[in-house]
Amino acid sequence: MSVPIERPPRKDPQAATRPAELPPLNRSRSALGMTAWAARGIFALQVCDACGRVAYPPRDACSGCLSTSLRFQPVEGGATVIAETTIRTSTDLYFRERMPWRVGMVRLDSGASIVTHLHGDVAVPGPVRMVAKLDKGGNAVVIALPAEDSDNMADDLQFRELTASPKFRRVLVTDGRSAVGQAVAARLAGAGAVSVFVGIAEPWKPFAGQSELAAMANVETMELDLTDTASVTELAGEIGGKTDIIVNTADHVRPGGLVGQDALATAHQAFEVNVFGLQRLAMAFGPGMRARGGDGTNSAAAFVDILPIHAFANLPEFGFHSASCAARHSLLQCLRAELRPGGVRVMSVFTGPVDDDWRQHVPPPKVAPSQIASAVLTALNEGIEESFVGDVAQDVMARFLADPKVLERELSQ
Repeated sequence: MSVPIERPPRKDPQAATRPAELPPLNRSRSALGMTAWAARGIFALQVCDACGRVAYPPRDACSGCLSTSLRFQPVEGGATVIAETTIRTSTDLYFRERMPWRVGMVRLDSGASIVTHLHGDVAVPGPVRMVAKLDKGGNAVVIALPAEDSDNMADDLQFRELTASPKFRRVLVTDGRSAVGQAVAARLAGAGAVSVFVGIAEPWKPFAGQSELAAMANVETMELDLTDTASVTELAGEIGGKTDIIVNTADHVRPGGLVGQDALATAHQAFEVNVFGLQRLAMAFGPGMRARGGDGTNSAAAFVDILPIHAFANLPEFGFHSASCAARHSLLQCLRAELRPGGVRVMSVFTGPVDDDWRQHVPPPKVAPSQIASAVLTALNEGIEESFVGDVAQDVMARFLADPKVLERELSQ
């Protein structure tokens, strides 16, 4: 059984911070196809259209019939581990600092054989389940897990390298006034976070859920206004050096498109919070997090942003809100590239319409704050880069992947 990790002691301020080394980065275009699926938490391999052979590692032509018609698709993760070894020394800087490292050979039930990372609770020989994860360099890797969950399996050091578990980490939730922010704070505090800092804009104004938030264990409210650069900078100066995970729950929602009387004011407010607020967070906290991405158990781990699925396709009824979310999605892609050298994950949690005051006239199904909080925790615990919460989000994403132009017409009707 995995040994439970212990809360790290207070860091010696004179001790050196371990550099954020990354695993090998270079991947072929074919291998990046596997990364795209792994980013959404799906174990997918190439399957030959001509002969049905499952291919691994990713390649340009089938090894059985030489067909170039290889497509990634989800496959069953059942497998049997047939051999193992433990690597105790390496010339690679990333692995050298994390030795020993356990690897093995498994045979998938679908036929392919894979050299893979082995979870510490895997018995050899024996059945395992294969999952695809993103390593700290943002590339897909596979790891064999026990066929059944074991005690403390999330604390296995190799597995923890592939996730962003909040256990014993410090988290900043940016908007505690919203029901989503309060639900996320409660869920993370219950998941073992050492401290959950919750940002409150204009804290002198009362808000729904204030007393419940104040009563939560390990939760501390902090003044934070994402529309005020000084406010964000001051908070970063106070807690930036010890913030391991940021969950941005801020979202300014108002109906309206381009031709309404209040369109300019609506646009300004939406972009001020949803776009420039994200930028202020990245500028203030990003450099410190990137520098601490390899700092042991309490290393900086993830920047999570919660945003509507209409970042992919504009919903005219909420036109400027959708546009601000599209800009936000684009900036998250930039931030993902900028934080990757530090091994810090940038995660997007896309939601359907939230059940709040501004979307009461939007027909169901809607997403409850508790669903979003669960999705955030799952994304962190499983290392999922893109999550989709609710039936609407999953449906819109499926239609977007099928044909974005058709989806545009459907939403405009």
